[in-house]
Amino acid sequence: MHALDNVIWQALTTRQSEFAEACSSARRFVREVTSLTAFEEASEQGYAALADLVGPGGTAALFLDAPYEDRAGWDHIAGAPLLEMVCENGSLSHVQSNSVPGIVELGPPHSPEMLALATLTRPGPFGTRTHELGTYLGIRCEGELIAMAGERLKVPGYTEISAVCTHPDHTGKGYARVLMTELMGRIRERGETPMLHVRKDNTRAVELYERLEFRTRKQLHFAVLRKS
Repeated sequence: MHALDNVIWQALTTRQSEFAEACSSARRFVREVTSLTAFEEASEQGYAALADLVGPGGTAALFLDAPYEDRAGWDHIAGAPLLEMVCENGSLSHVQSNSVPGIVELGPPHSPEMLALATLTRPGPFGTRTHELGTYLGIRCEGELIAMAGERLKVPGYTEISAVCTHPDHTGKGYARVLMTELMGRIRERGETPMLHVRKDNTRAVELYERLEFRTRKQLHFAVLRKS
């Protein structure tokens, strides 16, 4: 199995096992960290373990290899085709601009404003403790957090760049590229490869990632399920 196959499961059973809640062949991150969930395989046994893990009325956010098919006992809340992209050999030239504010490190004291920005821009599942998964960087304007990006899933040899978002009043200024380039450099300094996940229909983001020399490894399917 490649390190990026069933990536949430691999993260929760290797480098990020300290964040895992487990039931048989299902795992999920502590809910305050993120809603991402996984099972060892998408079988009847896998869904049964998932049901025991989340309980009645509980939800699970999954990355599936195939589109979700309706099954008894589960309600499909949301979903979308997802691209898994990897940057094997991309350049790390920084964007030089006098209009780009300095990058700041983000941590526990900044959790409320990070959550507020993620709630506004909806880059993907984000919780009050998501920042504990790795390095998070931001850009401020007049004291307000207007852009951020950070590290989420970690598996052997790879770290995911996630929560790439910019306040709608400040888009088009290259902030996402600046933050991603900095994160990519830090990931590579650790001897790891940057990767990410993005909705297939988010063409603006996909185009940015391709300019940074990310390439699609495979298509996945994001599904949010609720146990009925």
